[in-house]
Amino acid sequence: MTRRDCPKRCSRHSSQLGFTLIEVLVALGIVAVSLMAGLKSTGAIGRNADRQTVSLLGQICAENELIRLRLRRQLPDIGNQQIECPQLGRSLQVDVSVRPTPNPNFRRVDARVLEQGSPVLQLSTVMGRN
Repeated sequence: MTRRDCPKRCSRHSSQLGFTLIEVLVALGIVAVSLMAGLKSTGAIGRNADRQTVSLLGQICAENELIRLRLRRQLPDIGNQQIECPQLGRSLQVDVSVRPTPNPNFRRVDARVLEQGSPVLQLSTVMGRN
């Protein structure tokens, strides 16, 4: 190979190295879509964890109120009552509703938990005379 042949071969060979602009843009588009999907799923995981936390805290609040009524060892009074239940810096409200049943020895008790007015969960039970 002589020096005269090198510029032709080198220039032809070097033009085949690397990627075209279209290939680079397509690759960047694929990477961008992948990153957005990952970001979206990460956000969904965070929201789900927060929802589970609020649900668990709400269950604790509702069970505490039902246990409080059971520990009184008497038939709960018919009516509604709202109790504040602060948990982990969150302000939860428990609406306790006591309703009569067809059998006068039992009462239906519903404990509905709310966070800023939106429902979290509800537990229901029947309590009788002890």
